[in-house]
Formats: sequence, structure tokens, C-alpha cells
Amino acid sequence: MVWPLIHLALFLGVTGVGIYLFWRVVYHRYLYVRLGRPVDFRSRMKGGGMEFVSQVFGQRKLLKDPKSGIMHAVIFYGFIILQFGAVDLIVKGLTEGGHLPLPAYDVFGLLQEITVLLVLAAMGYAAYRRYGEKLPRLKRGWKPSIVVLFIFFLMLTVILSLGFERLWLGLEHSALAPTSSLIAELFSGISAHGAEIGFYVFWWLHLLILLSFLVYVPQSKHFHLITAPLNIWLRRREPAGRLASLDLEDEEAESFGAGKIEDFTQKQMLDFYACVECGRCTNVCPASNTGKTLSPMHLITKLRDHLTEKGSVMTGKPPWSPGFVFSPEGAVTHGVSAENAAAAEWAEPAGMTGIGPTLAWQKQTWTAREPGTDPAGLELIGDVMTEDEIWSCTTCRNCEDQCPVGNEHVDKIIDLRRHLVLMQGSVPQEGQRALMNIERQGNPWGISRSARAEWTGEVEDVKVPTVKERPDFEYLFFVGSMGSYDLRSRKVSRAFVRLLQRANVSFAILGNEEKNSGDTPRRMGNELLFQQLCRENIDLFRKYGVKKIVTACPHTFNTFKNEYPEFGLEGVEVLHHSQLLEQLIREGRLRPDYAVRERITYHDSCYLGRYNGIYEQPRNVLRAIPGVELVEIARTRENAMCCGAGGGLMWMEETGGKRINLARTEQALEVNPGVISSACPYCLTMLEDGTKMKEVEMKVQAKDIAELLELSIFGESAKPNESIH
Repeated sequence: MVWPLIHLALFLGVTGVGIYLFWRVVYHRYLYVRLGRPVDFRSRMKGGGMEFVSQVFGQRKLLKDPKSGIMHAVIFYGFIILQFGAVDLIVKGLTEGGHLPLPAYDVFGLLQEITVLLVLAAMGYAAYRRYGEKLPRLKRGWKPSIVVLFIFFLMLTVILSLGFERLWLGLEHSALAPTSSLIAELFSGISAHGAEIGFYVFWWLHLLILLSFLVYVPQSKHFHLITAPLNIWLRRREPAGRLASLDLEDEEAESFGAGKIEDFTQKQMLDFYACVECGRCTNVCPASNTGKTLSPMHLITKLRDHLTEKGSVMTGKPPWSPGFVFSPEGAVTHGVSAENAAAAEWAEPAGMTGIGPTLAWQKQTWTAREPGTDPAGLELIGDVMTEDEIWSCTTCRNCEDQCPVGNEHVDKIIDLRRHLVLMQGSVPQEGQRALMNIERQGNPWGISRSARAEWTGEVEDVKVPTVKERPDFEYLFFVGSMGSYDLRSRKVSRAFVRLLQRANVSFAILGNEEKNSGDTPRRMGNELLFQQLCRENIDLFRKYGVKKIVTACPHTFNTFKNEYPEFGLEGVEVLHHSQLLEQLIREGRLRPDYAVRERITYHDSCYLGRYNGIYEQPRNVLRAIPGVELVEIARTRENAMCCGAGGGLMWMEETGGKRINLARTEQALEVNPGVISSACPYCLTMLEDGTKMKEVEMKVQAKDIAELLELSIFGESAKPNESIH
């Protein structure tokens, strides 16, 4: 009678300590997150239940990589099943052989044993991917591997406990308990008392490992087991293409953007602790793939480490429990080593693309600081994130699209840029020049405002009316700076208006009254200039009674469609030219009659595809053209690689590694196209430059879908059904 009481007391004591340490670690990190700017979490909780189910229980994001996704699904559902098994095993140990009153208990036992074997197989494959295949995106070392040992020994102690239980209680071998029956057979020479001792040895080992794992989880990347579902539930409900605006009239605001870690919102800080360090974001990032310093995974983990270190100082609550186990080095402060950063060399990837050089740079520069360094004294920009990293982002959102835990990387980078631009006036020289030109002349080149409509004189046989000349227009064609000034993009503008005229579409342009949309200033962090342009454009639209806008620029399209409504644009339908062209073809108002016998591949614009889900309309336009053979690039649709021009990088020079547009052009050339098509003036420019760099411009052309459709509609000098090149 004494032993059961001692056993119960030990169980309660050990379990109580484990749960207390777990609660303490989680609570301290909760306090760190509370340091951030408040967020209306209640509004984020409304709706989105199906998306939550698809990502958490359907593992939708993880299954983008089928092998890894299946492995993770086995572990995920295995642990759900085994939690019932863990409770059942605890009951057995406390009741000396009893069990949970579950219906069809024998079937549950079979399911538990099968699950143990599947989880062990999944963990074996996980170890193989990390140490056998040596996937570059996966970290190696004892920290990433400790969870493999935890899970292996958890599974081992479960199955050994069940095997010794059968010997102890004298249970017959059963087909519903194949593994435990096999273990019982292997140890059949042990007495019942010996089997009882063996059961409790493995029972206690299982309990201690389980509680150790519980305490370890929130102090490691595996905190995502708790924070990831919460992070996905509280994910952004606004359109992906809408950045959070700044209240620039707030007189109490001491600064704008993120100049210190507590300038991030509490939701952004939750992102830090949700990161699983799987590297999927870095694996698809155009900057990481071409040898730049930016790695989205390291962006999150460095901000997380800094929050943990600074948060412990600001709250007076240590991050590790027990400290002598989980923080053997003591309170170590990490940061970017300026010396190592200066010494590190940027390198091009060995192949077409590769993240090796970026990972090497991150490992070399993120180091432990001198003992006694105060983390509160570190500068967020400079000591944690370098300006090179911040300005390497193209804002393509491929990182966010791949992230299985719902992390939002781009908004954090934009917040860092906002602080640099608005508070420090720090912008790369080419970017600063573009912003000044937009502010003064309404375009990045600084060309006179009065020259914005000069391109209309180059359109043969078509009068391009302004809103004043055709006040009853149906569509406002917002040409944009590229379509108005850039000599290459002006050809797209001319092709598009010829198609509108052929389809008898009532349209007009703003002419020299047109202003920059503000996309470039906003993505570069100049929120002040963006909001000024935004309000001026909205006033202009109201003045002329604009109800429908069409533009050939995905960046302008995204800004008008997703961001202008927050500033008062209401009742205006915004279309991309690919949408309108497809509609006109579908309605029979445009009839492609002339064959364009070309092998064409289509490059997805980030701001058209990932930001707004427009993938089929541009392809449908190409499919409607007789003679076209449409082939897909390996990285296509939602996984398409950026051309390198987004986020204001169109106006800045790449300073390290390989040029992004060159890498993307090489990917396109793999399918041997005669034409690389796009539906974005930025992409068109970058891809055309890429063909010139590869010296294939005489064999492979870069064309907008409007130009290709124009060839098929008008035929130029060709006759119907003849090849046009």
C-alpha cells in the first residue's frame, strides 16, 4: 500500500515540476511578445476557419513539398494519436494494469502500435533528408537533431512498456498487438515480477522524456507546435497585396517604421516564435538564390533571438528554465559582427541558383557578442539586420507563400525600410534619386511631366483620347510611368490601345495629368510620398468620374485594387490588361486570326500571380492565339521566381552575387522558347536584359502578351495562318 502512494507522489511531483517549467517559459515569452505594438486580435479571429483547417489539419503548405509534407503529416497525426496513448500509459502505471475505458480498446492498441512504427519511419526519413541528402535549407548539428532523439526514445519507451506489460499481466499474443507481442516473446524468460519492474523502468523513462520534451519545446524552434496554429488562426485577413498604413498625422508618434524590436506589432513577434526554421522561405527567395545577404529564415530567427535577449532584460524574466540545462553558455547576446560582415565575400551560386553562399554569409556574421554586452544597447538596423539585407528584398512574397506556419516576412522588411527612409534618410543612392524624381516630376527618371503623353503620337491610325476629350469613357487606361516613358514599354501601351480600339472599347487616358501610382515609394519605405500620391490620384479619379481602371502594370494594379480603397477609393473596378484582353476574346470582340507559330513560355509576375491570384487569364490570351505552343518554366505560377525588379529594385543596382533577372532568364531558356512572354513592364525589361546578357536576343524575344495578341489580331505584314516572328 505504501509503494502506490510513493509512486503517485513522485508522479505528481515530477509532473508538476515539468508543467511549471513549461508554463514559466511560455509565460516569459508571452511577456516578450507583449512588448510589441498592440494588435486588434479579435478582428483577426473572425472567419477564415476553412483556411485554418486546410493549413493546420490538411497540411496544405507542407504538401507543396510532397515528400516532406507526407513525413510531417505522419508525425503530426501520429502525435495526436499518441497523446491518447500517453494518457493511457500513465493510467496503466498509476492503476497497476488498468487502462482508459475506450471503446474497441484492442483496435486502439493496434492503431497505437502502427502509429509508433510510422512515426519512427518518418523520423528516420527526416534524419536522412538532413544528414543523407543534406538539403541545404536544413540546419545540421546537435540542436536540430535533439528532437529526433527525443521522439525516437519516446517511441521506443512506449513500445517497450507495452511489451513488458503483456509479460507482467500474462496477456496472450495478439494480432491486434503485433509489436508488443513480439517484444514479449523476445523477453519471455523473464518472470512476472521482473516484467513488472521492466514496465515501470520504461514507464518512468517515457514520462521523464515526455516532460523533458515538454519543457524543451518552447525553448526551441519546436515552439511552433504551440504558436503555429495560433499564428495561422490570427493571420492577415486583408488582401496579400495591402501593406499596413502609417498614421503620419499621429502627433504622439516618436518614430515611424521599425527602429527597435518593440516597434514591431505583437502579431509580428508571434511570427518570430512560430518559425520552424525549415528554410522553405530561403529556398525560394530570389535574393538567397543568387548569393545576396538576405535569407528570410534568418530574418525571422535573428529578430526572434534579439527579442528573446532584449525581452529578458526589459521584463526581468529569464528566457531559459532550468537555465543550467538550456542556457549552458549563460546569457549570451548575439548580433551581426561588423568585422565578419566586412570580411565576408558575396559569391555567386555554383549552379543556376543556390542558397549556399547566403547561408554561409549568415553563419559567418551572426555571432555571440562579448560577455556583458547589453542586448538593449544593440541597434536593430546595423547590429541585428544589415541594410544590405533589408534592401535585397524584391517583395515577391514567395517566402510567405511557402511558409507552413503563416509567417509574413515582407511587412517586416518594409517596416525596417520605413524607419531607414523616414527617420534616418538612408536609401541607396539610385533609389534616392528615383524617389526624388517621382516627387518632383511624377516618374523615376525625372523626365518632364509634360512629356508623359508623348507616346500617343506613336500610335498609328488610333486616336488616344484624354479624359477631357472623351468625358463619357468607360475605362480609364492608367498607363503608368513605365508605359509612358520607357521606350520598350511604350510599345506595349501602343499595342494595348490598338486592341482596345479594335474591340470598340470606350477608353481614355489622363494624359499629362497622370501621376505615379505610389507603388515604388511605398515598397521602398517612403510612406509619406505614397500617401500623398494616393490621395492626389483618388481626387483625380473623382474629378473625372472614373468607374473602371485598366492598367498593364501589375504593381499599379495591385496598389489601386488593394491599397487605395483604404484611402477612400470606392466604387471603382480595377482590372489588369490581361483580364480585360481575355474578356474581350471570350466575348468575341477580339478575334486572333493570324498564326504566331512560336514556342512561348510565360513568366508569372509576382504582383499579378502571388499577390492577386491571376494565373490563367494571361495564359488564356496566349492559348487563344493560333500557332502558339505554350510551355511552362519549371518554377511557374505560385512558385515562379521573381524577375528581380520588385520592391523598388527596378531602380537600384544589385550589389552582390548573381543578377536575379539573369537567373530567371536562364530558367526560362531551359524550355527552349522562341519567346519569353510576360504581362508586366518590369518583368519585360528584366527578361529582355537577361536575353542580352545571355547573348540570345537574336533567337529569343521577350514580349508582352498584348504585343503577341496584336500580332495575331492585325497580322502586320503577314497573311492569315502564316508564321510571324
